[in-house]
Amino acid sequence: MTKRLMDFSQVLDKCGNYGRFQVVILLLYGYTNILGSLHYFSQTLITFTPEHWCSHADLEGLSVKELRSIYSNISESSCTPLLGVVDGMGVVAEGRKCRDWIFQRESGYESITTELKWVCDKSHYPAVGQSFFFMGSVLGTITFGYLSDRIGRLPSLLMATLFGATGDFVTSFVHTLPWFAFSRFVSGLSTDTMYYLMYILVFEYLSPKSRTFGLNIILAVFYCFGLMTSPWIAMWIGNWRRYLWLASLPALGVLIYPLLICESAQWLLTKKRYDEAVACLKRVAKFNGRQVEDSVFDEFVKHYRERAQQEYKLNSQEDTFLAMFMTPRLRRFTLTLLLKSVIITLSCDVINRNMEGLGTSPFKLFSFTSIVYLPAGVAILLLQNKIGRKGMACSALFVGGFITTTTGFLIANLDPTKNALLLAIMVGLGRFGATVSYDAEIQYAAEIIPTSVRGQAVSNIHVVGLASSSLAFYVIYLAQFYKPLPSIFISCLMFFGAGLCLTLPETLNKKLPETLADGEKFALDEGFLYFPCLRKKEKNIGAESV
Repeated sequence: MTKRLMDFSQVLDKCGNYGRFQVVILLLYGYTNILGSLHYFSQTLITFTPEHWCSHADLEGLSVKELRSIYSNISESSCTPLLGVVDGMGVVAEGRKCRDWIFQRESGYESITTELKWVCDKSHYPAVGQSFFFMGSVLGTITFGYLSDRIGRLPSLLMATLFGATGDFVTSFVHTLPWFAFSRFVSGLSTDTMYYLMYILVFEYLSPKSRTFGLNIILAVFYCFGLMTSPWIAMWIGNWRRYLWLASLPALGVLIYPLLICESAQWLLTKKRYDEAVACLKRVAKFNGRQVEDSVFDEFVKHYRERAQQEYKLNSQEDTFLAMFMTPRLRRFTLTLLLKSVIITLSCDVINRNMEGLGTSPFKLFSFTSIVYLPAGVAILLLQNKIGRKGMACSALFVGGFITTTTGFLIANLDPTKNALLLAIMVGLGRFGATVSYDAEIQYAAEIIPTSVRGQAVSNIHVVGLASSSLAFYVIYLAQFYKPLPSIFISCLMFFGAGLCLTLPETLNKKLPETLADGEKFALDEGFLYFPCLRKKEKNIGAESV
């Protein structure tokens, strides 16, 4: 009995692993998700390029239908200047360059491309900004992931969030490409970093039983709210600069986080900062209205000191991410998680970007299909604790691959203008499968990776996934050869990812590893086809036969 009280999860249970403290930290996690969703979609919103035509005096006051008709005989209508209009058809002005354009703005929304006229020979400018945004996200993920295991989860979270907000705010004042590229680089430093750092912090203060409910429902509700409202907010504000102000200023709210919550006690234990860990646990107990005797904390610290001494004798090296490749089982787990991150992130990125040419406003289509985050969170909540982490990750990828294949063939064979609703539903189903896969993967990876390297390892796994996002354009370009090819390619990846899940251990209802030594011994007696739900059925059948 005494030994059980030494364990972190048991002491946290005494202090309260789902009390008022956890409610507060989950609400802050929800607020972080809103910030993350506003930040995530800002890159797409500010560089949105609507349908446009080279301007001419004869085109003033004409409707979109009339403009399309006039330019119907011209292959590159957006960049071809006209001499005039004869018999309702445009006459090309050879040797001239387009200087001004007529934009079909979405509800009057002014993006950076329409304001600064970054089209035609400047159409690559937004792409340059996106590439610098991507480079910033890679550097930020690596840097803040490393810092989270060095200086703590909370300070790294604050720095990442404020860097991203600063980048967005500075972007709202730029007028030239160099400043745009620089500000997007700074903004990219916090892309998803603020989200997964807060995820880890919440993860390490929740009991295993409440983890699935707390993390996934909060993610579903708050992230969904942010994604659904951001396009409408942008159209309501009507200007990309003001939208960035709105997206960046609420980030200052993270400055009150240290007043409400504390650093991860579990991380402090891995750094041998026992007094600080105890102080955090006492703060949790006080917040939750629990009385915990000092003797419990004394025995708790004694246990971890003795454990640290024993591990030091066996291995004097400090746990690092690279050390995960030094042992056979952890190396296999790590490589599998890295590859799965590439598959899932690339799949999500391609599916989320495919919003144009489907017979509906890209803004509205993105907003309406973002509702899938709610049923995705509910699906994880209802199934993950029953079929297990492995079963959830495997089935989500398999079902997502099937939906993506079906959607690709429908897009190829249906007229978007006549089947906009059906295509929107299929896009929503595709996003549903991708969202379930993505959310299930985050929790699964965080549980497999030992506490001592969780921040750095999760960030490195995440950054490999982010790097794969740079391939999304090339995957989408496959449609030039055969329209359903991007969907077929992504679905094949998802099917392969489903198979990879079978090589990972189940983490449901198990004590998670805290050190690399724990990780190497984790689930040693488990087979590839082990699923908790099947094991329960086998036990029930055995009991009935007896």
